[in-house]
Amino acid sequence: MKRPSNGQTRLIDVAAAAGVSIATASRALSGTPGVSSSLAEKVRQVAADLGYVANLHARSLASGSTETVGLVVHEIGDPYFSEIASGVLRVAVAEGRTVQICHTGRDPEAELHQIRSLVASRVGAILVAGSGFVDPEVELPSRRELERFAETGGRVAVIGRHHLGVDAVLPDNTEGGRDIAGHVLGLGHRRLAVIAGSRELTTVTDRLAGVHEAMAAAGLDPASAPVIEGEFTREGGRVCARTVLAEHPETTAILALNDDMAIGCLSELRQAGIPVPGRISVTGFDDVAVAGDLSPGLTTVRLPMAEMGARALGLALKEPGRRPRRQRMPAELVVRDSTGPAPTGKR
Repeated sequence: MKRPSNGQTRLIDVAAAAGVSIATASRALSGTPGVSSSLAEKVRQVAADLGYVANLHARSLASGSTETVGLVVHEIGDPYFSEIASGVLRVAVAEGRTVQICHTGRDPEAELHQIRSLVASRVGAILVAGSGFVDPEVELPSRRELERFAETGGRVAVIGRHHLGVDAVLPDNTEGGRDIAGHVLGLGHRRLAVIAGSRELTTVTDRLAGVHEAMAAAGLDPASAPVIEGEFTREGGRVCARTVLAEHPETTAILALNDDMAIGCLSELRQAGIPVPGRISVTGFDDVAVAGDLSPGLTTVRLPMAEMGARALGLALKEPGRRPRRQRMPAELVVRDSTGPAPTGKR
C-alpha cells in the first residue's frame, strides 16, 4: 500500500485508503461504537499498513504526552484488582506517571474495546491484569492489538495471562491450589466441594489443577469433589454455597477459588446457621486485605498482589527484551480460623 510522499500519514490518508469518511476512520481507530467490527478491522489494518499508529505514537512520544499508563482489570470492585492497582499506582507516582484504569467485567469484547481506546488515547504503556481464557482464540484479537501497540513503541505487560505473548507477572496458582487442598485434607476432610468462576478462565483451571493434584496425592479421586461454577464474585460465592448445601449436604469443606467467593460463601453459611469451621470449613484464595478481619478469619492463599502490580509496571517501563520476560510470584498458605478438623464421623 502506497504511503504519503511526505512520510507523514494523516487520518485523511487512512480514510481515503480504506474508502471511508474521516469520521468513520476516527471512530474505527478509537473503538467508538457505530462502526461494524469488520469495517473497523479493515480501517485498523489500513492504518497499520500506512504506519499511521506508529507516526502518531512517535509524535506523542516527542511531545511528552505519553506519561499515562493504561491499566485494564476485570473487576475494579474486587479487592484482588484494587490491590494490584495500588502497586501500579505506587510505581507510577515514583516515576511521575498517571494511571488510567479500565474495567472489562471479564468480557473479551469489552477488553478489546478498552485496549483500543487506550491506544487511541496515546498512553505510553498498557497493563492487563486478571485471568486469561483457556482458549487462546478468545484472546487473539486483544493479542494482535497489543502486538501492534508494542511494534509502534508502546510498552506492554500483563498479570496472570498465559497467551498474550508479552512480558508477564505470573502468580503460582497451581501451587496455591495444591497447598490449600493439602491443608484441608490434612485436617481429615474427605468430602470436599469447590466453588469457582468459569473453567473457561485460566486462573480457575490452574487453581483447580492444584486442588486435584493434592487430592490424587492423598489417594482420592479428584472427580469426587463437585466443582460448582458461578460468577467469580461475592454474590457468586453466595449462590454457589446455596447449591452446595442443597445438592451436596455431606460436604465438610468448601474450597473457594478466590476470596471474594469465599466471603460470599461465609455470609451464606452464617445466614443458614451453619457453624464455620465446626460443621463446614471454608477456604479462599488471594488473601485480600479484609481476609484476616472476617469472623472467622479466612484461611486462604496469599498472593503478593500489590507487588505483582508494581512488578508489571516495572517490566513495562524497562527496555523491551528480545523475548517476553516472565516473573513468577510465589503463593503462600495462610491458616486462620475458617478451617478446622473434619466433623467426627464425616472424615
